[in-house]
Order: sequence, then structure tokens, then C-alpha cells
Amino acid sequence: MLKLNTIQAKPGATHKRKRLGRGSGSGHGPTAGKGDKGQLARSGGSVRPGFEGGQMPLYRRIPKRGFKNPGRRSIAVVNVGDLERIFGAKGAVVSLDTLVAAGAIKGGFDRLTVLGTGEVSHKWTVKGHRVSESAKAKIEKAGGSVEILAVPGAIAKRDA
Repeated sequence: MLKLNTIQAKPGATHKRKRLGRGSGSGHGPTAGKGDKGQLARSGGSVRPGFEGGQMPLYRRIPKRGFKNPGRRSIAVVNVGDLERIFGAKGAVVSLDTLVAAGAIKGGFDRLTVLGTGEVSHKWTVKGHRVSESAKAKIEKAGGSVEILAVPGAIAKRDA
């Protein structure tokens, strides 16, 4: 009967740890496989990744191009025809959150833009940061409403 205290590894499955620097009789004696002298034989002797012995390293030789703005905005763009296909009659409220929940858009988007390609036959409340004129007209014609959300992080313009 197999018991926890009788389990053993098969022969050859485990190996003894190689004990370096334990005398010449061990076969891995005085230099412990590091050779004689030099930077790599020393304690803590290694070079950082990318170091090429003092030669100008590759990551500094190749040209640098472009710029990735850390404050860039990501906008999810959806057509009213897509909303019709995704929500149909069940979509009472259409917003960034409901689109993510429905699996229509993937990724971290800050803003929602609704465009007017396609037809609308159901009544929705659309909450977006930007809605085109044609999309707004089609949604309101079908009996729905459009709510324009404030752009996150934007400073409100004052009426002069």
C-alpha cells in the first residue's frame, strides 16, 4: 500500500548538488569552474545586460524614433448600426460601461464616440462623450435620447 512516508523518487530522477570549490579531489577545486583570474572569476564579477566590453552598445548605436504620449486618450468609436446589432431592443442605456459589459469593446477606453452609420429602430438612452449630428438625429427619431458626458480631465470652457 502506498503511504506518504514511503514515496521515493525513481533512481536517476534526483541528483546531488555540485559542491564547488571544495578541494582538488572533488574535481571542481580551487577555481570552482571559473578559470584563472579575470572579472568573471571575482566575487560579484559580472557585467550588466547589454555591456559590450566598452564598445558603444547596440541600444545606444541604433537611432531612436518616435514618442509615445503617456497622457494620450483612447477613444472607443461605435456606429449606431453596431449598437443595433449589439443591443437591439434590450439596450435601454448605452454607455462605455454597458458596451464593455456586452463584450462589444475590449481594452481600456476613456471616451466614447457614437457615429451615425447604420439604422436605428429601437429606443435607447445614449451616454457618450461625443455623438455625431447624424447619430443624434437617428437616435432621437427612434424615440431615444442622447446625453453628452463631460470629457474627463478637460477644463470646462467659459462663455465669454
